[in-house]
Amino acid sequence: MNAALRLWLRRLPLIAAAAVTLFYAVGMGLVQVIDDDLGYGPGPVAAEQSRAVAIAARLIFREVDEHGWVANDPIFKPSALLDNMPAYQQGMLAGIGRFAATLSGVVGSDPELDRAAGLLKYPGTVWKFDPRTSWAPTASAEKQYRAAARNLTIFNERLNSGDTRFERSAEALRTLLIHSIADLGIAADALDAHLGEKRSVLLDALADDLFYTTKGRLYAHALLTRELGQDFADELGRRHLGDAWSALLLSLDQAAALDPPVVFSGAGDAAFLPSHLTAQGYHLLQARAKMAALAAKLG
Repeated sequence: MNAALRLWLRRLPLIAAAAVTLFYAVGMGLVQVIDDDLGYGPGPVAAEQSRAVAIAARLIFREVDEHGWVANDPIFKPSALLDNMPAYQQGMLAGIGRFAATLSGVVGSDPELDRAAGLLKYPGTVWKFDPRTSWAPTASAEKQYRAAARNLTIFNERLNSGDTRFERSAEALRTLLIHSIADLGIAADALDAHLGEKRSVLLDALADDLFYTTKGRLYAHALLTRELGQDFADELGRRHLGDAWSALLLSLDQAAALDPPVVFSGAGDAAFLPSHLTAQGYHLLQARAKMAALAAKLG
């Protein structure tokens, strides 16, 4: 064996390690998308259809088919090492799932809404195989979520054809708001529990995951609430609640728009390393309080 070949063989492990590192680093950078476009709309919606249902379906399709669902990616994909994007996507789907389940109760057991609500409860981390339960192929999270989005779309088509109804009453909107308040309460409790634990500002590996899970949830609620305002525009106008609704939307947008380059979990009065979770919690609670005030006025 000549000297050049021996040198190449000695360097082979380093070359392989560098190639793997480059594969994952570049791949993660190409895949990572935190899409918090607050101007994102539902697309064309007929007069009898629900704009909130339309935005819910479109958000699911966007995350699953356009950006790609990454929470269940196996280790041989670079995206398997991401944490912020999967946290954000799962937070978003949690908010949409709560909305679908609530709307199903408001409408009164529509089969398409029932299916969508059930499918959106599916764990976001399940890939085509789930060795925790069986080695046989199983339904992936994106397959279930895509089916849920189709069910929501079919529900809207049924509204347009008159085969089902969605009563735009004050009581219906109040119920939807009350369940949104409860869902935001879950996020607030998670932030409070985390902030109550003493952690290193620089070594808090859970802070960014929690921040982006909450951000995803807030983003879903911001867009859903905006479109609910259009669905119930007549009722809000009749009760002179337009200004209060606009103030709620502004608070939700401010909460969902927070996007620091690095998430720190410092003290609330820190001068240099802030607590982004505290700031996020403040905006969340502001939006939740305005939502509660509106729900009370609809009672």
